[in-house]
Amino acid sequence: MTAHGGRPVRLVLSAIGGYGHYYLQTLIEQVPRAQAVLAGVVDPQARQARAWPWVEALGAPVFDDMEAFYRTGHEADLAVIVSPIQCHVPQSCTALEHGSHVLCDKPLGATVQEAAELVAARDRAARFAMIGYQWSYSTAIQALKRDILAGLFGAPKRFATICCWPRQLAYYQRNPWAGRLRDPDSGRWVLDSPANNAMAHFLHNLLYLAGPRTDRSARPVTVEAECSRAYDIESCDTATCRVVTDGGLEVLLYASHVTETPVEPRFALEFETGLVTFDASGGGIVARSASGAEKRYGAPDDSPQFKKLFDAIDAVRSGAPVVCGPEAAMAQTAAVNGLHESAGRIPSLPESMIVVAHGAAARCVPGLADALIECYARRLLPSEAGLGWSRPGSIVNLDGYTQFPRSGSDGGNGSRE
Repeated sequence: MTAHGGRPVRLVLSAIGGYGHYYLQTLIEQVPRAQAVLAGVVDPQARQARAWPWVEALGAPVFDDMEAFYRTGHEADLAVIVSPIQCHVPQSCTALEHGSHVLCDKPLGATVQEAAELVAARDRAARFAMIGYQWSYSTAIQALKRDILAGLFGAPKRFATICCWPRQLAYYQRNPWAGRLRDPDSGRWVLDSPANNAMAHFLHNLLYLAGPRTDRSARPVTVEAECSRAYDIESCDTATCRVVTDGGLEVLLYASHVTETPVEPRFALEFETGLVTFDASGGGIVARSASGAEKRYGAPDDSPQFKKLFDAIDAVRSGAPVVCGPEAAMAQTAAVNGLHESAGRIPSLPESMIVVAHGAAARCVPGLADALIECYARRLLPSEAGLGWSRPGSIVNLDGYTQFPRSGSDGGNGSRE
């Protein structure tokens, strides 16, 4: 007899368009119905989604909002939240209040206040909340973190990561909040940027690997950021920052959507007695000690992307522990809040640096990928590397940080300069 009682886990899925499509596809194709079933869908645009025929065939009820699902008498053991960033915490809290466990996809939300709200709701409900940073659930990252915690490489000294994924104009036109600081409909913070959406994984990963426990991340204490935009958006499409944690670890992020060519994710973790590197273009995670000994972990993506869903279902059924909950994910949230307060009003790059391509469907900055790779290799922010287009941000102290934005700060809000 399992902790759940052995019956299938009833799952309500919020949002079936976009990434939610793949959650639903995974549930249908890879999870036996004896383990989990779709109890309902929350999505006001469900009937326009590619996944609608699946929902219709399953006969699952559909609702415009999470509260309506529960108010009409439906029940779920697990709520999977794949809605826009500004909906993550409100929908997660609603699900928890109605007795459901939660798997909320990344990022946790937009602000440190939301992170605290989610922790409080989880504790009141005595249910779990998991955050869907898939690398954190992977065999490779878990094995590496065990060795870090065991002191195999000595104390961590400096971690860095880079990823550049070019995006066309359609990326910023796909919904009303893309590239925005606040959702124009609800007014809630969204802080959409490479650091809080497409590359949120990689900032979180460094903080998570530096955490003092399997289910914790290192706590950011200061953030210094340099951000810019080539598209006509509120937020940034290039984000770089230096985070210093409570253990004195320096964490560096380089991320952009406007490079001419992609730079697949890579990271370098410097320790007292070793170096751990990863390059998504091949080779997996490799640790090398000062003596030259080598240990290979494989790649994070060797594990199924939706292992997070399998683990959430297993946690409901068996009570298995959660490795990436709000306490682990909120480090990325605090760092992103600090990034926006440090960068202030996001400066636009000079038009002379920007190439309009694909019949005005895309903007890119020639040479930006090489410049960011050089910054990554030297562990410098762009202004420190002598790149004159980058404006240094202030150093923001996050010690005791409980509110975004701080009094007197606009959180980087402002019109295109």
